[in-house]
Amino acid sequence: MKTMLTIFISFAIFTMLKVQSAHEFHVGGDKGWVIPPSNDTNHYNEWASSNRFSINDTLRFEYKKDSVLVVTKEEHEKCVSQNPLFFSDNGDTSFELNRSGYFYFISGSSGHCEQGLKMIIKVLEIEHAAQTANQTSTKSDAASVLKMDSDTLSQTLMIVGIIAMFTVFFM
Repeated sequence: MKTMLTIFISFAIFTMLKVQSAHEFHVGGDKGWVIPPSNDTNHYNEWASSNRFSINDTLRFEYKKDSVLVVTKEEHEKCVSQNPLFFSDNGDTSFELNRSGYFYFISGSSGHCEQGLKMIIKVLEIEHAAQTANQTSTKSDAASVLKMDSDTLSQTLMIVGIIAMFTVFFM
């Protein structure tokens, strides 16, 4: 009985640890997808570099009287696209990052891209994301626990709770 219980607990723990949940990122934070102040053409790239994007994460663009285009690298550099890979102008656009690699975004409104309303997103490969997570988890200081995102923290607490429950009731 104890062997079966140990196997079950181990399986449950490993299953929960492998679960990765997708995150939704609000592009530009509270201000949304707008022309950056003072024509700061690197504003959105700085925002993107402060985040880690994984496959299946979603970008949410909120804007007024504008649009969001996914384009090629060359079109991004020129701020022009005749045939975007993706186009939306509904004011509240969600875009799923469905692969690793680079995504290039620009505004479709005349002049906005040149004023800095453009962005490059790098989506990490699954192996790279796992290595980053392993490097982070090897930190032994208590502060690293406080830096966990809410999903990881709740999964960890759930595992501890399950182990405690089985220890009290079955051992």
